[in-house]
Amino acid sequence: MTHAHLAAQLYTVRQRTQNAHDFAETMRRLRAIGYTAVQVSGIGPIPPAEVKAIVDDAGLTICNTHIGFERLQNDLSAVIAQHQLWDCRHVAVGSMPGAYREAGEEGYRRFAHEAGEIGRRLHDAGLTFSYHNHSFEFVRFGKRTGLDILFEESDPRYLQAEIDTYWVQHGGGDPAHWIRRMIGRMPVVHLKDMVILNGKQEMAEVGEGNLNWPAILEACQSAGVEWYAVEQDECRRDPLDSLAISYNNLRAMGV
Repeated sequence: MTHAHLAAQLYTVRQRTQNAHDFAETMRRLRAIGYTAVQVSGIGPIPPAEVKAIVDDAGLTICNTHIGFERLQNDLSAVIAQHQLWDCRHVAVGSMPGAYREAGEEGYRRFAHEAGEIGRRLHDAGLTFSYHNHSFEFVRFGKRTGLDILFEESDPRYLQAEIDTYWVQHGGGDPAHWIRRMIGRMPVVHLKDMVILNGKQEMAEVGEGNLNWPAILEACQSAGVEWYAVEQDECRRDPLDSLAISYNNLRAMGV
């Protein structure tokens, strides 16, 4: 592995990316930590061309994005143009809208089909499309979970995976197992750790919690993951400090 594959998921620093000035300063600080790429998510209404110029000026690459499902449904041509402008091949949706979840098993099947159609159009434009899990997808319908349904009832070419290690563990799954299941179907992984505080599961910097990182990182290599995106939705310290801790720990692990 090489540290060139490490990226910072910008949702972690969303409060520092809501205008162009703050966005530029945050990009410079991420590059100073050592990150060479970012996943664009949760940023403010900054024009795409300005985002690209700021990221380029900081010496970073945009490796991936999170795009809302409604925008993917209604504004896909603009999404494609934005990714072409950013030289970014990988598109992901951060979650399944509630209406599909509320429809139970049928809703999961319907989402798998509709997301696959979006993925087909992105594929035709030279892009990939992935689904980012939380833990609610581990609801069971007979012998299958919702996440099983999403990936078993969609074409691997058109709906790929952005497995989130924390949320798989939170849902009672095995992150390394799920990553290995996605061999050839997973360009980006989300890395975050889990600790127990006051009897509750909480997010932590990579290497500071209880997840089995040797197994997870070995599985990522086996699956052909291109980008290791560090994300921490909630931090107990400055989010940039959290991203630095995760970066340094991953580098020490050989990433």
